[in-house]
Amino acid sequence: MQSIKWDPKLISKYNINGPRYTSYPTALALSSNFDPAQIQAAIKQSPNELSLYLHIPFCHKLCYYCGCNKLVTRHQHKADTYLDALAQEMALYAPMLQSKRINQLHLGGGTPTFLTEVQLSRLMALLHDNFTIDTDAEISIEIDPRSCSDDKLRHLRTLGFNRVSFGVQDLDEKVQIAINRVQDTDLIRHQVQLSRELGFSSINLDLIYGLPFQQPASFAETVDEIIRLNPDRISLFSYAHLPERFAAQRKIAESSLPDAPSKLALMQLAINRFVAAGYQFIGMDHFARPDDALAKAQQAGKLQRNFQGYTTAGQDALIGLGVSSISQVSGVLWQNCKDLPDYYAAINAAVNTGQLPVERGFSLNADDKLRAALISQLICHFELDVEAFSQKWRINGFWQYFSEALERLTPFMEDGLVEVYAGRIKVTGSGRLWVRSICACFDGYLTQGQQRYSKVV
Repeated sequence: MQSIKWDPKLISKYNINGPRYTSYPTALALSSNFDPAQIQAAIKQSPNELSLYLHIPFCHKLCYYCGCNKLVTRHQHKADTYLDALAQEMALYAPMLQSKRINQLHLGGGTPTFLTEVQLSRLMALLHDNFTIDTDAEISIEIDPRSCSDDKLRHLRTLGFNRVSFGVQDLDEKVQIAINRVQDTDLIRHQVQLSRELGFSSINLDLIYGLPFQQPASFAETVDEIIRLNPDRISLFSYAHLPERFAAQRKIAESSLPDAPSKLALMQLAINRFVAAGYQFIGMDHFARPDDALAKAQQAGKLQRNFQGYTTAGQDALIGLGVSSISQVSGVLWQNCKDLPDYYAAINAAVNTGQLPVERGFSLNADDKLRAALISQLICHFELDVEAFSQKWRINGFWQYFSEALERLTPFMEDGLVEVYAGRIKVTGSGRLWVRSICACFDGYLTQGQQRYSKVV
């Protein structure tokens, strides 16, 4: 890969607010003026293989940096109530999905390992009762090391989970105290090693840069320890400080945060060290060993992106279950109620109405679909064959159709971040850092609420 150009002028110029493009249009386009009847038609037209995402909102403790939809509680019985609601939601989807197979299943949150072994067993039994899950399906879960005992990790493997993602964030104690997430490095080492012994096929570790009190020297120690742990994948997320949106972040003093140049230095340090250690820079915030399925999919030109991030599954074939979950199937997006009381009320009403607990949605038109395909190709593979794309989407005069995008791309071309020819668009090695901004040139909705997005790096 061509090396990234760490030019302060480019950083200042292009580090704007922009979407992560886990969908196009983004979730901001979803509207309450949406007919849920579209969902059944979309699922009927969908591929035979679908992915399932389940949102588990509960956490035992509040992490101050977190912007996820969550409920902090010590009352374990609340998860039983939630599983009751999930059971009802699954029953609503089951008739629509009876001819479909699930080839990927992911539990996110919140903290999925908030659930006890008994609750996890019940959840998996519900899923198998309502859906056909492939015997070789990828079944993954996000893990907070503090809430996952050795017995629970063994139980997850027994239940069929074959991929795990551990939330590490940073190994420096001062940083951990500032974000209210103190976890011992020995615990993480032990759980990673035990995961290997139990036969999990893929281990991912999450890191965040831009957290309070992060310094190059201490963050370098975290990065080096992560490399020694040798996970199959690494996620390197940028901390977005938005205290006006996320109340917990108000507990983080802005004076403790690294300034923009320091934050970018942390990112540079991590990328350089991970790549030097042999990881493939998938793009934006993901790294994978060259023999990992994610890296292989990118090498084969088959990598895709959906609300779960980079994926080997279809970007337009995801069903989301639980509070706030978003689905995307056959060009239709929909989101469940975002507040837990509203979700419960909708589930209870479904006993009489048969309606899914959907709060808002959006149906892509022809222009949306081709822009979604173009953005997905660039953000996953950094190159677009203009002629092949035009033939597939039946566009006469590609650059005439995207004349506004070409104008927006001009400064990126002048700065060597993207190369544009009559028959090809190519994001350069240097441009990969700014792929979100480059994709935004093709976004027909970006002027609507752009400031609600985080900085691109």
